[in-house]
Amino acid sequence: MIEKTFISQSLRNMQIEDYLKKQLNRAGFSGMDLYKTPLVTRIVLKVTKPGLVIGKGGKNIKILTDEISEKFGIKNPQIEILEIENAELDAKASVENIVNMLERGYSWRGVAFRTVDNIMKAGAQGVELIVSGSLGGKGGRARKQRIAKGYMKKAGGQSELVDYAQNNAYLKGGAVGVKLKILKPGIFFPDKINIKEYLEKEKKEEDEKAEESEEKTNEKEKKPEEQKEKVKKETLSEKKEKEKDTKKKTVKKTKKAEEKKSAKKETKEKSDEKKVKK
Repeated sequence: MIEKTFISQSLRNMQIEDYLKKQLNRAGFSGMDLYKTPLVTRIVLKVTKPGLVIGKGGKNIKILTDEISEKFGIKNPQIEILEIENAELDAKASVENIVNMLERGYSWRGVAFRTVDNIMKAGAQGVELIVSGSLGGKGGRARKQRIAKGYMKKAGGQSELVDYAQNNAYLKGGAVGVKLKILKPGIFFPDKINIKEYLEKEKKEEDEKAEESEEKTNEKEKKPEEQKEKVKKETLSEKKEKEKDTKKKTVKKTKKAEEKKSAKKETKEKSDEKKVKK
């Protein structure tokens, strides 16, 4: 059945992602995309710190490619690294960072409030962080803490535009769940748009486009006139140059004729002198 092949492929991708999470924990692993081609299987890793993935002289990448091909039976794996430019605005990367900090022994309160502040400083419209579990340590009662700032969508189709991620941190006192929602900058919702301002912007854009089109048409109309003027100027300059050339030629011809006349006179005078002497 075709369904079994799809299920097996998705399970293998999940296993690869879990393996890469463990291996690239410090590099800020956010996710991966697997593309199968006839020659090579491309594995694109989304990472905040690509230097840790590459290693000195590309040693770490070579080790990863060899291990992936041996463990998961992928032929000719080719790993590509995609650096996350703004890690604070990526929900997966920030959740992984929170989990790593909690597992190292940092207090959940400081980590949670610091991450929310950093996300808002990065330019997010809104953040919601929920930390739940045994937050008080061993023997402590499980509770939930919610930290929210800015604007957030929670229902309807518009909630799909919100970046969401979740993960679990396993501490000595027990498991702690982390859920994070980020509303990235540049996302506009209908209830946040003022109709008058929107219409005014559209009118301005239309007027600007009309002005640009008019300028283009005027330029197109001016171009043939300018070309005609250029042609006229060129013809006038050519005529002037021709006249100069003709004048120079006539002057040269007259000079040559005068020289010939003077030469003839000298020859006649010499011949007359010879005759008189005889």
